[in-house]
Amino acid sequence: MPNFNGILEELAAVNLDTVRRKYLGEFAKKTGRNVIAYYSGWLQKQSEVPQKLVITDSDMNGFMSCIHGMDKKQGLDLILHTPGGEVNTTEALVNYIRSIFANDVRAFVPQLAMSAGTMIALSCKEIWMGKHSSIGPIDPQVGGVPAHGIVEEWKRAKKEIKSDPVLANAWEPILRRYHPTLVGQCEKSIKMADTIVTKWLDDGAISHIKNQVERKQRQKEIIKALGKHKETLNHGRHVGVEQAIGLGLNIKRLEDPSHKDIQEVLLSVHHAFCITFSKAACTKIIENHKGCALIMN
Repeated sequence: MPNFNGILEELAAVNLDTVRRKYLGEFAKKTGRNVIAYYSGWLQKQSEVPQKLVITDSDMNGFMSCIHGMDKKQGLDLILHTPGGEVNTTEALVNYIRSIFANDVRAFVPQLAMSAGTMIALSCKEIWMGKHSSIGPIDPQVGGVPAHGIVEEWKRAKKEIKSDPVLANAWEPILRRYHPTLVGQCEKSIKMADTIVTKWLDDGAISHIKNQVERKQRQKEIIKALGKHKETLNHGRHVGVEQAIGLGLNIKRLEDPSHKDIQEVLLSVHHAFCITFSKAACTKIIENHKGCALIMN
């Protein structure tokens, strides 16, 4: 299969859509399953309005169109490249996909599936990653700020003011920016994200662990490692394949000799999508192996 430059040369000669769909079709032939690529152009379109690049409710239309007419018994391979987005939307999308394919869903991460994209990956029974792949923290963001960070800051302020009331003067300009329900909203967002992912993990990315006690322990460890701001330190932190395996997730290595053909065609798919975003005025693409797509401009 061609590398990035090879794909670039191929795209120069033919239609962008034709090349993407060619390699999506090749990928489906390799796996023998349904395929949907869920791609954001956020790396190429950083000047765009964020709402055009992240997971939103409008994406449901793309998934419904792509799933229509599929043989549901063949399961679904979901190729993910996204910075994340709305947790509420993510919950709806995952519940829809899992209900259609009876949880027979595998996630393929050719480069980055961050934040809510990681949540989607964790809901799948397998996560395929290479040395070039990353997932990330799943701690919720409120207004672009870590919810955990706001709650931690609020607790710190209360503790310091209680021990020394004079410090109230130093904290006042910071706390004044908090609207009346902000801390409660953050606490609820944290609880919601943790609850959703804990449930998905059980019959998703740790369903291969048959011992119930061990599985419950793994759930707690994964939520702590990926969902707690104190542990991750940065919402954009990259979690590579070795770390993901260390967490006990059901990771399939793309570099495994038996997966070499799959890795090559997956990367051809990835390069075709990335070049499309570089050359065309689109911000997000949801596309299946049969050529059905929702392309957002």
